[in-house]
Amino acid sequence: MSNLAGDGPRPVGISRSMNRFGIYDLAGNVREWCYTNSSRHEHRFILGGGWSDPLYVFVSAGVTQPPFDRSETNGFRCIQYSGSEHHRANLEKAIETQLRDALREPQVSDVTYAHFLKQYDYDKTPLNEKAESMKEEEGWIREKVTFNAAYGNERMMAYLFLPKRGNPPFQVGICFPGSNVLQERSSESLQTPLEFLLKDGRAVMWPIYKSTFERGDSYAAYTPLDTILYKEHVIMWAKDLGRSIDYLETRKDIDSGKIAYLGISWGGALGAIMPAVEPRIKASVIAIGGLFPYPALPEVEQIHYLPRIKTPVLMLGGRHDDFFPYETSQLPFFELLGTPKENKKLVSSELGHNLSQTGLARETLAWLDRYLGPAAK
Repeated sequence: MSNLAGDGPRPVGISRSMNRFGIYDLAGNVREWCYTNSSRHEHRFILGGGWSDPLYVFVSAGVTQPPFDRSETNGFRCIQYSGSEHHRANLEKAIETQLRDALREPQVSDVTYAHFLKQYDYDKTPLNEKAESMKEEEGWIREKVTFNAAYGNERMMAYLFLPKRGNPPFQVGICFPGSNVLQERSSESLQTPLEFLLKDGRAVMWPIYKSTFERGDSYAAYTPLDTILYKEHVIMWAKDLGRSIDYLETRKDIDSGKIAYLGISWGGALGAIMPAVEPRIKASVIAIGGLFPYPALPEVEQIHYLPRIKTPVLMLGGRHDDFFPYETSQLPFFELLGTPKENKKLVSSELGHNLSQTGLARETLAWLDRYLGPAAK
């Protein structure tokens, strides 16, 4: 019932989003400045998410901004102190945020990395693909297809968006979305966030990865965990990507030699791994992604895969992004990339964990034109 991913603020209480103490709108509506200082650059925490934020912002504990930030989603809540001065001092003390110095962390050898790669192998068994539905939109056609996953005798689904303009075979961008899809349980109303690709005459595929939408399971964390569960899921996500490309290779209307990876937020961070293990990806766009602040098990740790990516990579991010801070997350991600310097590009805006759609479209289309060639007209 919270006012997240909305179109403007609402009067307090109108959403009926109340916690167990009778407090309204702790999630969404406006972000709330907290007194406590973060140790990073004297930023202050601003929590709960605002009306324009994606759903996952509410559960993020590390959102900070410069104290003079005056974004329209910012607000505050008055409180009345109760209890001892000791309790008040605890409320007001600085909280250290976890940071990594990824450029100083040791890399695994090529021999070890070769063993890591083997875990992503799977048998190329029949897809047994099936067209489930077709929906016609104003500028494109949305097809829902299902096929065999690479593990567990499971079926997976994917949505393929085909442009009405241009001539097949179409170039295709495969989307890996933000982490909000880990909480959603229906993909029936799914729309692509990459309309500009369709309008330019390119196709877009959105696989329904393990743990997302109808394939939800016990996993719901977007940041890496130092657990076997997380490792197993990264491997399944990579296999889902691979099976989706297997399916694209069966389509005569798709140019399977011109496939781009399009990672957004969570999918942008996983863009450190997916293009490294999937050689059929010819170019990547990492939108508001970066290095996670927490390490994972070595077999699925970002820093071991980034140097092995050699294909062109475009990164787009905000200098005030607190999910993936510019200095400690985006820059190390970019510097660790094994892509030759002339074939990688970092474009930064004066935004937070979001992007201008105009800038995203302009930079992405120019990048794909350069490395995949212009879309078929």
